[in-house]
Amino acid sequence: MEPNQEKSVKEERIKNITHLYYSNPEIQKAIFEFSKNREICPRYFEGFGKRPDSFQYQGDVFELVKKGATSFHCSEELWSDALKLSTGMKEKEQDDLRIGWDLLIDIDSKYIDYSKITAQLIIKILRFHGVKNLGIKFSGSKGFHIIIPWNAFPSRANEIKTSSMFPEWPRIIVQYLNEQIKEQLIEKISEFERPNKYIKDFSVSEQVIPDLILVSSRHLFRTPYSLHEKTALASIVLSPEEIENFQLIDASPLKIKIKNFMPDARENEARELLIQSLDWHRENFSAEEKRNTNLDFKPLNIKISDDIFPPSIKKILLGVQDGKKRALFVLINFFRSIGMEKEELEKRIYDWNKKNEEPLREGYIKAQLFWSYKNKIVLPPNYDKDYYKGIGIIPTEEELRYKNPVSYMAKKYSSDIRKN
Repeated sequence: MEPNQEKSVKEERIKNITHLYYSNPEIQKAIFEFSKNREICPRYFEGFGKRPDSFQYQGDVFELVKKGATSFHCSEELWSDALKLSTGMKEKEQDDLRIGWDLLIDIDSKYIDYSKITAQLIIKILRFHGVKNLGIKFSGSKGFHIIIPWNAFPSRANEIKTSSMFPEWPRIIVQYLNEQIKEQLIEKISEFERPNKYIKDFSVSEQVIPDLILVSSRHLFRTPYSLHEKTALASIVLSPEEIENFQLIDASPLKIKIKNFMPDARENEARELLIQSLDWHRENFSAEEKRNTNLDFKPLNIKISDDIFPPSIKKILLGVQDGKKRALFVLINFFRSIGMEKEELEKRIYDWNKKNEEPLREGYIKAQLFWSYKNKIVLPPNYDKDYYKGIGIIPTEEELRYKNPVSYMAKKYSSDIRKN
């Protein structure tokens, strides 16, 4: 069969089943109830519909199907009014609309058996961290979605408002979970015959190791009980105990039974998971920070003068277009290293952020300041590191001779003292 013919057959198959499937009031209710406070987007076989959109009534689901919709997708983020969202919206405006977010762990693999192993390992780790109530569903293809609801997370962590830390904190949690399971995942997948070889490391994800998809702002995922265009299977809800024996035929739209995807989680049930993930990220994720840590380093405690700031620091302080997070890392560690008082440091950081073309979230800055002050003083990156190129800053030849912004500052300060 020619590719175009095969595509036509698949499209006809899914279109033939959509009206019968979505006409079921229980299916409509499951999709509608889960989608409350979420941005939704219908898909019309090949392409997505307009964004933003939302359901006002349960019957809206079938009305969109009659117009050609084949599946429905929704946001992990919870909004006070999803219809006020727009492309190019500033982070501050999104933060004002966002009332929370669910943690959605998206497991994707070439092979359903490997996705099953990954899902079981993640559930084991989550339970170890006290998360007993979670939802799991088949993605509709060869993966699974695991959800931890918003009410399981604390409203604030490390003095930061949790709702404002999307997608940064969900990303960190997913990275932490990935790190926790990787050794067991390699071992268990190596027991399968399909790879025909022992999987020795985690660098073969494209061939074998399932991916945990990292979230982004306004990231959408398939709603529970939505159909999948390529497989014509339903995104059915499972219990953790059903994963091991799950077969693709179990997701046939003709034989499903409705279950609730959203678990009845306890308040703050995922607090330990969040805190452990943030601590892991702070201590392990920034190799650059470790390379620049000097355990015996003491702040210069010199009289602050903007005139003798290194040229690269002066350029950063004018505001940057790209690499704002790198620039923040440089500034915090430079200011701490020269002995700047905390109150002045924070004022300068927030003043600098206002000059950026699109300012960083206030919550992100608060988190970085909080973590910095919990740890020893760290020198800013040396001039030969990619940090500066990533910001669009090219250090001068003089700066490169002194290697580090703090060394440059100390030398200039000494020169001024001698002159006076």
